[in-house]
Amino acid sequence: MALLLALLMALVGGRPAVAETRIALVIGDGQYRHVPVLNNPPFDAKDIAAELRTLGFQVTLGVDLDRAGMERAIADFAKASAEADVALVYYSGHGVQVAGHNYLIPVDAELHDEQDIYKHTIHFDEVMKALQQAKGIRLLFLDACRTNPVKDASSAARPQGLARVGDAANFLIAFATQPDNVAYDGAGRNSPFAQALLSHLATAGQDISSMMIEVRKDVIAMTGGAQIPWENSSLTRQFYFVPGQMSEGGSSETLLWRLGAGQKDASLLRIYLDRYPEGAHAGDAKALLDELGRQNKAAAAPAANENVEDLLWRLAKSERQRPLLELYLARYPNGPHRQEAEAQLASLPDAQNAGAPPGIVCQRLATHPRDATADFPGTELETLARNADLAIAACREAAAQHPDQAHYVALLARATAAAGERDEAVRLYKQAAEAGDARALVSLGLLYEAGDGVAKDLREADELYAKAAARGSADGAINLAVALMKGAGIERDTARAVALLKGATAGGSAIAAYDLGVLAEQGVAGGPREALDLFRRSAALGDPRGYVAAAILLDEGRGVAKDPEAAAEELLRGVAGDSGEAFSQLTSKAPTWSHETIKAVEARLKSAGYYTGPVDGKGGAALAPALKQWRLLGPPQRKS
Repeated sequence: MALLLALLMALVGGRPAVAETRIALVIGDGQYRHVPVLNNPPFDAKDIAAELRTLGFQVTLGVDLDRAGMERAIADFAKASAEADVALVYYSGHGVQVAGHNYLIPVDAELHDEQDIYKHTIHFDEVMKALQQAKGIRLLFLDACRTNPVKDASSAARPQGLARVGDAANFLIAFATQPDNVAYDGAGRNSPFAQALLSHLATAGQDISSMMIEVRKDVIAMTGGAQIPWENSSLTRQFYFVPGQMSEGGSSETLLWRLGAGQKDASLLRIYLDRYPEGAHAGDAKALLDELGRQNKAAAAPAANENVEDLLWRLAKSERQRPLLELYLARYPNGPHRQEAEAQLASLPDAQNAGAPPGIVCQRLATHPRDATADFPGTELETLARNADLAIAACREAAAQHPDQAHYVALLARATAAAGERDEAVRLYKQAAEAGDARALVSLGLLYEAGDGVAKDLREADELYAKAAARGSADGAINLAVALMKGAGIERDTARAVALLKGATAGGSAIAAYDLGVLAEQGVAGGPREALDLFRRSAALGDPRGYVAAAILLDEGRGVAKDPEAAAEELLRGVAGDSGEAFSQLTSKAPTWSHETIKAVEARLKSAGYYTGPVDGKGGAALAPALKQWRLLGPPQRKS
């Protein structure tokens, strides 16, 4: 029960009641009468509206609105937003720019020439004026950058996508893709941008700037860098869709592990392994599943325990994982959250369904682990090889259905490589790379670097990495930075390498943050203080190596103030979140740490009730049982 309460507090601690007034106008136009139909926008709008309602917004939803309907909805929103602390507009549908001005296209618009745009569309300024009525934060999300539907427009109306806009105070304007570029419809229910938004809106304790980094990473991964969300912000304070602090209980991965392990729940452990096949607790989960199998225990289904039910629901809702939602509904068919769970389930891609669109199946089977998103965790090559035939068929069909999206060709190339068809894989990688797919550029670069299937050519590899980095690929930036540091196939250029790593770090790359921290520690890119911040950031972004690296600086006082308490905290975070390095440091390598840091660890474990031995700074094997408890349970619930 203590575990359940601690986990429940971890999930709900960042979800206090929203006191501010929040209103939203959500429009999705797809069933156009005179220009190409768009499949995703109506679903995008319905799903975004449903999610915003759960986050405390009063939502007006408009689907397939004509011009009069859009004008009326915008005017009503302008009046309602006058007293709003937060006003938000989300639009999905066709949009076009003419001479640097943007226009949103209602479903009844007949657009034969440039003059029709002025007569039959909604000027972007009308939306901006409506938002300006709000007294507080104004948020605008535009998934309206599809291919220009006006065939006979002048050159002024020819540019793809929407124009760069926005300079008013207290605005955040987020575009589905970079200015003057095209956003794509998705392979399933939602567009890539909407799908990414839905996956991150409800993350507790995450400010909107950090959320948009995660959205951007997901969209880049889903489109191979063809689409890079962009925003212009003049916000004067941070905004949180779910206010509060990040949970002390750890990442969603850690929380899922703790719930499955704490309940000895085989179903949850399998869900953990499916979502995080290379996760920090993958070994623990496999060992526990083996133990449960030997004991011949069925999956736990604690229907009588309200805490378990509430915890499972909150984890499923925050994670937006289909298996968790399905498990909740199977165990609690009459639970209080049934309707919301069913609604959320309907909005998620079902890649396991036999009737799933080929693009969804292709992404599930062939996505590279380094391109993992909230919906597709990525598949190791060994696993992909076992399903290569299915993946090849799905990706080939997806590539045929979406000839403008080279990413499916890149996924087809990866599936073909997993099947052992090297020559065909190289051909497909080249095809996708020529079309600009970021993952194909990186993969092809690795082949040239190693001379695998092609003649070894370091200069060609570095050029491919550079192109991938320009498409938003963190792996491309990191690989090129390594080459620049070594002078491998390219002239040594430390400053450029550091700049690449800084850019990838700003884009949310945990590995780039860690590598930059190493360079800072060495005095190449800053100093120890910068290294400490970067190691901590890398751990927060998902590279658990940062925990021990930060702890070493704090333990030794290496260029920063010596702080045993902070070093102990980093080590314990590592025990909970890495794959075993911090545990090993405190048990088998304890003599390499200061007595003060080990004593701080012992004291923290004792205060948690996990350790009963002496606080003497020795550490070692005596700490192992307590550290195992910490790894499972984490810090105890704090009393208010």
